[in-house]
Amino acid sequence: MWMMVMFDLPTDTSEERKNASDFRNFLQKKGFSMAQFSVYFRFTGSREESTKYVRAVKRNAPSVGDICILFFTDKQFGDIIHIKNRKSDSLAQKVTQYELF
Repeated sequence: MWMMVMFDLPTDTSEERKNASDFRNFLQKKGFSMAQFSVYFRFTGSREESTKYVRAVKRNAPSVGDICILFFTDKQFGDIIHIKNRKSDSLAQKVTQYELF
């Protein structure tokens, strides 16, 4: 399961810019990777595992702005077409899955 956080935060004042920057830094500290400036994603393993990240995002969300959280299966995330510098690239990072016997 993949989790994507997209946000649109105000940056008109220095305090709003600091809040937006703090939120981006929070996401990176929680293991999210930047896809675009306001789009971050993270592999969570399962939907149940993602609930702790949802709670953390809610706790750290700035008091103003718009934040959306989306969920994708491995297959759906792997099918995302990412074009960078006119070349197709895979957005998803390879995640190693372990088998327990």
